[in-house]
Amino acid sequence: MYQKYDAVIVGAGGAGLMAALHLSSAGRVAVISKLYPVRSHTGAAQGGIGAALGNLEEDHWEWHMFDTIKGSDYLADQDAAEILCREAIETVYDLEHWGLPFSRTPDGRIAQRPFGGHTREYGKAAVRRSCYAADRTGHMILQTLYQQCIKHDVHFFNEFHLLDLLVEGGRCAGAVALCLATGELHTFHAKAVLLATGGCGRMFRVTSNALALTGDGMAVAYRRGIPLEDMEFFQFHPTGIYKLGILLSEGARGEGAILRNNQGERFMQRYAPTLLDLAPRDMVSRAIYREIQEGRGIGGKNYVHLDMTHLGREVLDQKLPDITDFVRTYLGIEPATQPVPVHPTAHYAMGGIPTDVDGRVVVDEHNTPLPGLYAAGECACVSVHGANRLGTNSLVDILVFGRRSGRHAATFMKQNDWPPLPPRPDERAAALLAQLMNTGGSERAADIRDTLQNEMMDKAGVFREAKGLQAMREKLQELRERYQRVKLEDRGAQYNTELVEVIELGGMIDLADTLVAGALARQESRGAHSREDFPQRDDAHWLKHTLAYQTPRGPELRYKPVKITKFEPKERKY
Repeated sequence: MYQKYDAVIVGAGGAGLMAALHLSSAGRVAVISKLYPVRSHTGAAQGGIGAALGNLEEDHWEWHMFDTIKGSDYLADQDAAEILCREAIETVYDLEHWGLPFSRTPDGRIAQRPFGGHTREYGKAAVRRSCYAADRTGHMILQTLYQQCIKHDVHFFNEFHLLDLLVEGGRCAGAVALCLATGELHTFHAKAVLLATGGCGRMFRVTSNALALTGDGMAVAYRRGIPLEDMEFFQFHPTGIYKLGILLSEGARGEGAILRNNQGERFMQRYAPTLLDLAPRDMVSRAIYREIQEGRGIGGKNYVHLDMTHLGREVLDQKLPDITDFVRTYLGIEPATQPVPVHPTAHYAMGGIPTDVDGRVVVDEHNTPLPGLYAAGECACVSVHGANRLGTNSLVDILVFGRRSGRHAATFMKQNDWPPLPPRPDERAAALLAQLMNTGGSERAADIRDTLQNEMMDKAGVFREAKGLQAMREKLQELRERYQRVKLEDRGAQYNTELVEVIELGGMIDLADTLVAGALARQESRGAHSREDFPQRDDAHWLKHTLAYQTPRGPELRYKPVKITKFEPKERKY
């Protein structure tokens, strides 16, 4: 099947929908999504959007910028961080004008609450900066943007799985996707393509990520010769439900919930005496692991308690309804009277497809753009999050850079003619499907995936060291060999979910390879990358971004400098 659109967006989360909305006035726009759009993972974001509105106390975007850079352990590109924090304010008001039902102050303004790592006066104390809609902020963003896209005649191709990017004559010319309903390949010819496919947390055993977050856009770009940036930096959120990994938002701690160990101690007083439980996520996650390692987990087990009992049932039901519902449903616990067992859960990829501040995908350490190809959201790396993302900044990222990439792509579309397509545009995708559908292997994809997730959690999780990372690299080679022998029992064309899972698994192995290679090479601890054998941050040697390129021998690493404009790297104290 052949489709022709001025712009094709892959992914219908917040970044993809925001870009589609800003592209819709410039031409015909298609959004390809493996899910129904309002089921995209943006809907799982609970806590809020960071923006220095100053509705409840003095605040400035410069303070937000400082917190973003300090939280990133000084690896964020500061020109991008400035854009993120400055444009967050206007973007929040855009959402309000489009109808997003924010929680309100008594006088009717957008309500704001504290969030981890967000401060006033460059670190003096916590500030109320997170704009929220109870604890359903992401869900409300999706509903609002989807309605606006329908209003502006954006075309949606739901349950289509991305298989390939089309690059011809040094320019992106479109994409190829599998229609799950029919099993047919569809070639999408486009002047501009934007990848907004989300993260890749399913490579870990315990994760807050939905089953669909397998890094498809990153993997497809990587196989087309585009590097992946800073993949070694993967954030673990400190408060996932014990064993399940389902997220309990920082909004709970923003409302006053407290982390306690087996002795009932508020242990964050020892790790971050100023911000306490609202310190950046990497620090809180490591603190929880330390408490568990040193025998202060609850009952000697691998979790601590999130105590919300002092907040009262009214606060929990009004301001944190989803969180309290999760706890009651999945644990059978009443959070108004009982503490909740939590431990860190794989949550967010700071790395991804490298882009400039207009969302253009860049292909080397000199930031050379690939014309016609854009990326935004968690699959992209601008880099505004550096080594550690602050809470709320994921929603700011998808909205600000979804908007910027959509606007730039709209200009690009107007200024450029249609690119030529390759002679057989679906050849690579068809070959992949034929290989998998005709395999006579004996390996079950589920077994390979379980091994990948367990080993990544144990050897490339919150704490890392050379021996474990080297063992993980060898394990990945073994898994790659096993993947070549994978068997496919369902040979049907329609809704072949087994086929999709096998394709996703191949991508996750590639992405895990880049994470492990970058983590093994980076001999320092910075943000979410914590090397027990190199416990100190090393600015002299490692204040730089990693670029991983696919080669037959495995990932080849190159590096590019961090852009520093206003804030020189300093010791990170909270």
